[in-house]
Amino acid sequence: MSLRPPSVHPRLLAARLRERLDRADRVSLAAALVAVTAGVLTFATAATVFSHHSANHDEGVYLTQAALLLGGQLEFHAGPLADAVHPWFFIEDGGRLYPKYSPVPAAMFAVSMALFGEPRVTLAIVAAGNAALVYLLGSRTFGRRAGLAAAVLFAASPMAIATSAAFLPYAPTTFLNLIFAVAYLRSVGERSLPAAGVAGVAVGIAFFARPYTAVVFAAPFICHALWQVAGAVRDSDAVGRALTAGELPDPIRRHGLTAALGTVFVGVTLAYNARMTGSPLVFPYQAFAPMDGPGFGERRILGHSVEYTPGLALESTRYALQEIATRWFVAGPLGTAAAVVGGAVAVRRWRADVDSRRPPRRDDGVDAATASAGDENGARGPPVFWRTPALLLVGVAVSVVVGNLFFWGTHNALADLSDPTDGLASLFGPFYHFDLLVPLSVFGGLGVAAGARVVSAARDRLARRGVSSAAARVAVAAVVALAVVVAGVAAVDAAAEPIERNAEIDAKHEAAYAPFDETTVEHGLVFLPTPYGEWQSHPFQYLRNGPGLDGDVVYALDRDPAENFAVLDAYPDRTVYRYGYRGVWIPDPAVRVTPKLEPLDRRAGSTLEAETTVGVPDRVVRAQVRVDPRRGAADGPDHASYTVTEPGDSLAVDWTMTPAGVRLSDAGSQEAGAADGADAGEPVPFDPDGDVVAVTVTLVDPAGATFTYRQEATVRVTEDGEGVEAVWPPERSTCRLVTECENEGTYLPDEPDTHPEWVVFETDAETSD
Repeated sequence: MSLRPPSVHPRLLAARLRERLDRADRVSLAAALVAVTAGVLTFATAATVFSHHSANHDEGVYLTQAALLLGGQLEFHAGPLADAVHPWFFIEDGGRLYPKYSPVPAAMFAVSMALFGEPRVTLAIVAAGNAALVYLLGSRTFGRRAGLAAAVLFAASPMAIATSAAFLPYAPTTFLNLIFAVAYLRSVGERSLPAAGVAGVAVGIAFFARPYTAVVFAAPFICHALWQVAGAVRDSDAVGRALTAGELPDPIRRHGLTAALGTVFVGVTLAYNARMTGSPLVFPYQAFAPMDGPGFGERRILGHSVEYTPGLALESTRYALQEIATRWFVAGPLGTAAAVVGGAVAVRRWRADVDSRRPPRRDDGVDAATASAGDENGARGPPVFWRTPALLLVGVAVSVVVGNLFFWGTHNALADLSDPTDGLASLFGPFYHFDLLVPLSVFGGLGVAAGARVVSAARDRLARRGVSSAAARVAVAAVVALAVVVAGVAAVDAAAEPIERNAEIDAKHEAAYAPFDETTVEHGLVFLPTPYGEWQSHPFQYLRNGPGLDGDVVYALDRDPAENFAVLDAYPDRTVYRYGYRGVWIPDPAVRVTPKLEPLDRRAGSTLEAETTVGVPDRVVRAQVRVDPRRGAADGPDHASYTVTEPGDSLAVDWTMTPAGVRLSDAGSQEAGAADGADAGEPVPFDPDGDVVAVTVTLVDPAGATFTYRQEATVRVTEDGEGVEAVWPPERSTCRLVTECENEGTYLPDEPDTHPEWVVFETDAETSD
């Protein structure tokens, strides 16, 4: 006997599904197909184009936050190691690290991480949901054929494709805003109290996710609700009847419920602020950068600041709208033209309906009076209602544009206003205007539907003029095919450029992370470089810590030697690695680095004796050997050196580290070094708490050109003061003409193409008690 209740029996579910499919019409099935396709396309894009994440390092913030939520945490508790594990866009507060962003988008990603082990499932669901909701919104505004076209236009827009496939908050917040809009319109059109409740919950969660974005989107709906409530209050007879019946007037009940539920989540937002920042009125982003919010004047985040004037706001907004109209809406100018045509069609119909005193019509030929009684499209409502959603969408467009005038984020995303390939907007579009895709798509859908009606009318005119039905169908089919081809080519062309740019960045990331993809690191501790400052996940957001800082791999920043030793002391039993690369890390995808993941160990004893052997090419007349600690000691020499004449084809350098300092062991038989250094064989003291000792061998040819071998060992005096401890092997690099080699000269022994064939750079050390 089955323990499953009848309602969940597979056969019954299958029968119900078949029944629903039988009842569904072609437009509904097509809309479902569009939504599913959008979800699949988004998942595929996320898994391929963004396989190692994008150039927008906010992705790492949200995924780290999602992992924290799954671990039952809102923050890291890192204690004294906070600076070593500090993620990008996290605030440090007494050893506590918390993100500047709201947890709502991260919670959405966390759901699919918990259920499927794959956060990209959320991206697919959100993309499919947005397409489906645009269909519902377009259907409620201009009819189902226009809604179907709107869903296609939205899903095929380059900004929707790129932004929806990354772990960013814009598409998820639009998903919540669209739920609010559809539910609100249903609550008004059908006087549905449950729909009003859904609208309130959706807009409340959207506010929790991105307060400013939610307010900007909801502003026209709020104005409409206030207008309806005011009208209900002015109707004293209706108020009296409602109060006599023990109820509030219908608009007040519905909009009151929406407002009440929305306000609940405003309270949740304020409570979250109080929990994280200590004040309900201080958002985490304000704690991170107080001058990063809306407004004019000086705007600042970290070391970047701008005097954000109304003129700069207008110029940035103009450029953003130009980019959307020509690059980031579907098919570029063609898609924008369809939206303009849709707007013109809507205005013409409304004016015609007003002049003839007919109820407003939709594109499928059903007027609102017929729809109010319920038609095959499932739409109901009073005649005046069908103009309302269109006007609200116009209001959304205006509100999004005007609202973002006051926020300098668009200016930052655009970077160089004269270069469309610069800044994050070149990869994702002006994403702060993401909600603008909604009214563009809906009015564009009306334009497409109107075009289809024109084609259908042309076929009828041909038939009336005596043209055979077959010839008329062929002519119409040719026109439709040409239009589809032109629009399709334009859409692909518009989407191809940003996708290709993002794919190039992903290829760069894939090459940089190759050692991690090729090596299994178990119970490891990995030190990471800091090309953009002391931040984790900036730029290496593929490498993230778990919520307890105790996962199979722990990542720490390669920082000050004393702080690195503190990390090593905190994780004494881990296998230690150093991640590095040869080259310069910059955003340009054409500039790549050659990575390496080097295993490390800790060597300790009363004395550490090291030998370094380097290769020497022909024509080298001398070599200068030098040792100098980075910090040193206040009462000692800062370096020691000696010169070797006729070094041969290889040179071995012996050096010794003791608590007294570092000494060039075989310097006594060589020519003494610079007068301001120590005697060649005397120890050079280093900071006992932790220091970096650099040993360099500089080869000099007859013309004075140089080639330097440089190694830097992290070292400290042991706690008892009787020995030394070093991280081994040292960081090794080679360079021409200079002695500070940086990452451009990182030595890669397994990559012979990165250095001349005569280069040999070997080092070893032994400890003694």
